[in-house]
Amino acid sequence: MESNARLTGTTAAALFVLLAAEGVTILRVHHLLSAHVFIGMLLIPPVLVKIASTSYRMVRYYMGAPAYRRKGPPPVLLRLLGPFVVVLTVVVLASGVALLLAGPAWQRSLLLLHKASFVLWFGAMTIHILGHVADTASLAPRDWMRRTRREVGGAGLRLWTIASSLVVGVLLGVLFVGRVGPWLASTSFGGH
Repeated sequence: MESNARLTGTTAAALFVLLAAEGVTILRVHHLLSAHVFIGMLLIPPVLVKIASTSYRMVRYYMGAPAYRRKGPPPVLLRLLGPFVVVLTVVVLASGVALLLAGPAWQRSLLLLHKASFVLWFGAMTIHILGHVADTASLAPRDWMRRTRREVGGAGLRLWTIASSLVVGVLLGVLFVGRVGPWLASTSFGGH
């Protein structure tokens, strides 16, 4: 139980940094579209790790596993918000990928979906992050600091899982960043 909670916390810490970087690109997305796409693609694998580890914890809790029951569920608001955060995260990321792959006929609709889902996602994610910041701040650093990493079971596996997801994300980023130029050339609005 502790190991999975730490995976969720450690992944959340890595995601927080990547999401902050992605947020910076939104401020000048016309000029930073390549960075926006690269970071967006980089986010996909760690997001999938986060969704999987959180889903595992939820299933274990509701199936009555003693260690998960002792920890208890998150506050009610966060339990209600969780499915919306997951769905909106998937929609934001999927619509971004679809924007790069779709033909011109779909681009306006997908761009509207990408922007609208982002606005909703940002509100839900802000509440989600504020609700989990204390847990993440207490769990994640023990995996990253050399002296405490040895004391915490599974730290190496968690770090390798996150590192592997980031490597896959970098590969996706490299693969998709080359689509930015052709995408811009095919749009009538010259960017996002």
